[in-house]
Amino acid sequence: MTTIPLHLATVGDPSLPKIVFLHGFLGSGSDWLPFARKLEARFCSILVDLPGHGEAAIPADGEADGFFMRTVEALAGEIRRLSAGPCVLVGYSMGGRIGLALALRHPKLFSKVVIVSSSPGLRTEEERAARRKSDEGIARKIERNFEGFIDFWYDQPLFATLKSHALFREVEAQRKQGSPQNLARALRLLGTGNQPSFWRELAGNRLPMLFCVGEKDTKYVQIGHRMAEHCPESRLEFFEGCGHTLHIEEPERFLASMERFADQW
Repeated sequence: MTTIPLHLATVGDPSLPKIVFLHGFLGSGSDWLPFARKLEARFCSILVDLPGHGEAAIPADGEADGFFMRTVEALAGEIRRLSAGPCVLVGYSMGGRIGLALALRHPKLFSKVVIVSSSPGLRTEEERAARRKSDEGIARKIERNFEGFIDFWYDQPLFATLKSHALFREVEAQRKQGSPQNLARALRLLGTGNQPSFWRELAGNRLPMLFCVGEKDTKYVQIGHRMAEHCPESRLEFFEGCGHTLHIEEPERFLASMERFADQW
C-alpha cells in the first residue's frame, strides 16, 4: 500500500499546548505561519503540508480509492506522536474537509476544532462521481497550463473578495510555486469526489466546533448553516464582507475569533 507523504513543521515551545493547522488546495503549511507566530506565547503550532503540497510529495501511482481516509489516519498517527494531550485543530477548505474527518474519527486527539470555508463532503455517490469528472478536467488544466489555471482558479466568484485584496498578488505568487504534477495528483486523490460523506457523523459529534464562513461565499454560507444544524456542540460565525479566504482577508479578526473560541467554550 502506498505510503502517505506528509511534511510537518513546528513553531513555538513544544511544551505548550498544540494547535494543528491544515491548509487548502494549492497552499502549504507555511500559509499559517503568520498565525503561528502570533500564537507562540500560548501554543506550539504544527504546520502540515498535505500530500502534493509544499514539501510533501505525492505518489504518481497513488490509488484514489481510500487515499483520503489513509491521509486522515496518517495525520492521526503524526499528531499522536507530536502531542501528549488534545490539540486545537484548524482546517481551511480542503484542509477543513480532512480536518473534519479527522476530528469525527479521532475526537480524543482534539479539544476544539475550527473549520473554515469547508464541508463534510458530498452526500451521494452520484454527486461524488460528477465531482470526480469535473476535477479530472481541472487536473488536466493544471497539467497543460499551470499559470493559466491559476488565473482560471481565482476568477471563481468565491475568490472575488480576495482578488481585490492587497495581499492577492502575494498569494498568487506563492501558489505559482507549487508543482503542477503534484497538485493535479492531489486533486485527483483528495478532491471532494474521493472522500466519504461525513454528514451523518456530524450528529454524533461532541467536540466543540466553530464553523467560519465568509458572508459573500454563498455556497459555503448555505453549507455552514446545514453543518451547524446537524452538529451538536457547534456554532457558526459569519465574516462580513469576506469570501472563501476569510482568514487571509481578515486575519486579525480570524485570529481573535480563534482565541476567543479557545478561551470561552
